[in-house]
Amino acid sequence: VGTMATMGTIPAGALPPLPTLGVPGVPELKPLTRYEAMRLGPGWSHSCHAMLYAPNPGMLFGRIPLRYAVLMQMRFDGLLGFPGGFVDRRYWSLEDGLNRVLGLGLGCVRLTEADYLCSHLTEGPHRVVAHFYARQLTLEELHTIEISAVHSRDHGLEVMGMVRVPLYTQKDRMGGLPNFLANSFVGTAKFQLLFALKILNMVPEEKLAEAVAATLKPKKPPIDHAAGA
Repeated sequence: VGTMATMGTIPAGALPPLPTLGVPGVPELKPLTRYEAMRLGPGWSHSCHAMLYAPNPGMLFGRIPLRYAVLMQMRFDGLLGFPGGFVDRRYWSLEDGLNRVLGLGLGCVRLTEADYLCSHLTEGPHRVVAHFYARQLTLEELHTIEISAVHSRDHGLEVMGMVRVPLYTQKDRMGGLPNFLANSFVGTAKFQLLFALKILNMVPEEKLAEAVAATLKPKKPPIDHAAGA
């Protein structure tokens, strides 16, 4: 992750192309480097969000590897997202602004430029560049953050609670990650989740594609057992 952060001081023409998501069914966002993002004019807004994760050796039901624990949060509007928010570049650096917002929602973590992962231009009428950060922690450190989040200022207000992302797919091909991806996400959060899982090699690309494809299939109507009786 840190190697991508150091690229921000290099002229854009000398940079290798950034990877794309490449998962069918998920619209691509335009990638740009940190260097390019910092050269955008004052008409652009900057949002910064962070994925905190930890290797998880646990097994669900004693047989399904959990792989990693990845934190997201349920927002006040009922949408899933990552901790973070908009940063006013007139007063804050990206990291200072991000840490200020994280302090309100998590209370005990600070990220640096070394945790920078990627930037993308968002779709829609608003000119927003979305910056994304990722920090690997130990499982114990991640659990401490989950506990701290309950006592943060925004808990129960702008943040309804932290959730862990299931990174496995059960035998029915819907349980786990596919069902999670069928939820509603805010802004670029779903794209950022899939992008990070891919480029950090946390889930094989073909498994991500299968999980997304499962959410696109029409669901069978629930069986009304009472009517059948």
